[in-house]
Amino acid sequence: MSERPRLTVLSGPSGVGKSTVVAHMRKEHPEVWLSVSATTRKPRPGEKHGVHYFFVSDDEMDKLIANGELLEWAEFAGNRYGTPRTAVLEHLESGVPVLLEIDLQGARQVRDSMSEAHSVFLAPPSWEELVRRLTGRGTEPPEVIERRLDAAKIELAAEPEFDATLVNTSVEDVARELLALMEVV
Repeated sequence: MSERPRLTVLSGPSGVGKSTVVAHMRKEHPEVWLSVSATTRKPRPGEKHGVHYFFVSDDEMDKLIANGELLEWAEFAGNRYGTPRTAVLEHLESGVPVLLEIDLQGARQVRDSMSEAHSVFLAPPSWEELVRRLTGRGTEPPEVIERRLDAAKIELAAEPEFDATLVNTSVEDVARELLALMEVV
C-alpha cells in the first residue's frame, strides 16, 4: 500500500448499483471511508441524516457552495448534491482510503480539482438491465424515471473519461475488484 491512499471516485449511471456495491464493500472493509454527500433531496424511506446523506435546505446548500466548502456539487433530477471538502482531505491526510460515490458531473469536477484521484466507472451489464433497475425501484414518478433514463444515456457515453471500468454483473465481484483498485486488499 502506498504511503498515502489516494482518493477513489466511483461513478456511473443512476440505477447501476453504486450504493449496493459500496455497502457490500464496506461491510467487508469498514476501514474504507465513504464520503457522505449533502443533498437538497428529501430522504427516501430508511435513509438517515448524516449516514446516507446530509439532508440540507436550498439555503444551506447555497451557503456551502458560496463558501467553497464542497469538493464538487451538481444538480441532478431537480435536486443538488455535493461532497463536503474538509472531511475528504482530513481522511486522506490521516491515511484512510477515501471513496466518493458520485455522479458524472461531480466526478468531472473532482478530476479537475484533484488530478491524483482515481476514477472508476461502474457500468451495467446491459441497457435493458439498467432500465429494469431504474423502473423497478418504485420510489419515483414516471417523469423522474424518464429524466434518469435520459441522463443515463449521457452518463454511459462518458465511460472513456474514466481510469477504469467495472461491469456490475455481481455485487461481490465488483466490490472485490473495486477494493483491489483502491489497493485496500
